[in-house]
Amino acid sequence: MATLKKYKQNLEIDNKYIYSYGTPVGKFDHVEKQIIVEDYWSMTTSKHINYVANEYGYEVIRKYEK
Repeated sequence: MATLKKYKQNLEIDNKYIYSYGTPVGKFDHVEKQIIVEDYWSMTTSKHINYVANEYGYEVIRKYEK
């Protein structure tokens, strides 16, 4: 797993997933340049997902209903 510049203690990524506090919260689609989010997450976790998307230049696709 790798860490990024910000949120080093609580945010990790590998080739497939974004992990916030050790929990997989988003899945990479490197072909479409998207991050797929299947569940609603807290504000902090959402910041983690959006930060990774911004760093990679990927779009966040949310597949849940509020």
